[in-house]
Amino acid sequence: MPQGDKDAYTDKQKRKAAHIADGYEAKGVPESEAEARAWATVNKDSGGGNKSGSGRGKPDTQASARSGGKQAAGRSDAAKSAAAKKGWDTQRKKANG
Repeated sequence: MPQGDKDAYTDKQKRKAAHIADGYEAKGVPESEAEARAWATVNKDSGGGNKSGSGRGKPDTQASARSGGKQAAGRSDAAKSAAAKKGWDTQRKKANG
């Protein structure tokens, strides 16, 4: 299989990569970079193309999807509360003027 050939990927993996790439493009990332990041994410989640071999590979794990939100976990409750209050203050200021 030539490098860059996506034939070994399942339809679900292809749809997932397209959806991720669309999200990156919406954030202003160039199309080629968005596609590269999307396929890297799919490969991280599922270990690459799953079509060949006995049992059709291993199931998708959502590993990279679970990694989000870990920043706040390391902060104290007081620090998280202060950040939330600061956010509400900013929203109020923007709404009033």
